[in-house]
Amino acid sequence: MKFASIISAAALAVSLGVGSASAADVTMRISLQLPLKSHLGQNLALFEKEVEDKSNGAIDVEIYDSAQLYKDKEVPAAVGSGAIEAGVASLTRYVGDIPAVDVFYMPFLFNTEEKVRAAVSPGSPVRSPIDEAIKDTGATVLWWQAYGGAVLLSNGGPLKSPEDMKGKKARVFGKTLGDFVTATGGAPTLISGSEQYLAYQRGTVDIGMTGVSGVKSRKLWEVMDTITVTNHADIEFIVVVNTDWWNGLAEEHQKVISEAAVVAENNVRDRMTEIEQEAYAAAKENGMTVYEPSEEEIAAWKEAAAPVYDGYKESAGELGTKILDAANSM
Repeated sequence: MKFASIISAAALAVSLGVGSASAADVTMRISLQLPLKSHLGQNLALFEKEVEDKSNGAIDVEIYDSAQLYKDKEVPAAVGSGAIEAGVASLTRYVGDIPAVDVFYMPFLFNTEEKVRAAVSPGSPVRSPIDEAIKDTGATVLWWQAYGGAVLLSNGGPLKSPEDMKGKKARVFGKTLGDFVTATGGAPTLISGSEQYLAYQRGTVDIGMTGVSGVKSRKLWEVMDTITVTNHADIEFIVVVNTDWWNGLAEEHQKVISEAAVVAENNVRDRMTEIEQEAYAAAKENGMTVYEPSEEEIAAWKEAAAPVYDGYKESAGELGTKILDAANSM
């Protein structure tokens, strides 16, 4: 992100009253691209309550949802530079600095909840090197937020095979997901989460890609009529804080925030299955068709997407190979 853009957004924050004096000892602003009613937004609200209650009001948490201050792609630079104390970003937003993070977008690699939980567990051989590498960007990971499996959206019928992708423009939110679309015959278009509704509405793309919880929080049934449950990738968000800001906090404040982060992380992970079930139910209630591919159809998707692994190994280097090997061993 350009430095001028960071300053501009910071100025906006001041104009919104973000920089005003507070009775709290510490103010922690958090940028979120999703609506507060989304499950990630509600997870931040839980964190806010935990922090403010346990600190007796000494720490004031302010949540700026729906990309009020920064879009998802801008969060790593904004947090890393100290323009804002904290932010929520899709893990893949760090792929420019750390290509290995896209291990979670390897097609059909994390295809069970047990495997996902093992990979994202604090200290695991998959997560730990990623958390450590992110420190080089000026940010420290507080917790990971589960977002569920990636699904495909379309109009007029499901996407039963890669053949249905050919010649179609598809919304993606990461380079490796773009490689998946290319390998299966489509044309990827990078569109942020906050802009995807308009992209579908205007026909900028033919096919959508998101987590099913996003279908509910953004009411995507208004612009798309079919969900194909491919679950071809595991979508993870991370909550990061500026490292200098974090290191400048009193030890007791760090303790309160860290403990609240553990509560928030466990809560969203434990509720993910329920959240997805509720989202699928809401989609059906609002007229969407939910199509679950057969084993044979999934096998065809896997075969078509196989070249994505070669591209990942080439771009992610030694770190990526190490993490991929760890993921395969789970």
